[in-house]
Amino acid sequence: MACLRCGGEMAHAFTENIQLGKTSILLGDWPNIWAGAMRTEVWCCKNCGRLEFFAAEEEGSEDIPQTTCPRCGRSHDFDYPKCPFCGHVY
Repeated sequence: MACLRCGGEMAHAFTENIQLGKTSILLGDWPNIWAGAMRTEVWCCKNCGRLEFFAAEEEGSEDIPQTTCPRCGRSHDFDYPKCPFCGHVY
């Protein structure tokens, strides 16, 4: 995957849960707990350090077999004619 800022190569940095919701005066941290978290993939440009965030797929929820793109290394449905992330045509 190419960086949108400098065109350099993006590398997968890590996958993290990002907390949803916010703290309120009356309910404290309960809105955070109720809102849950979103599983997120974080990618970093090797050249300029730009970070990009993508929603990660939940483990075990895949109904369609997955394949890994040889260009960007991201996993997607096997039946796609091209990578939905970088556009690589198979």
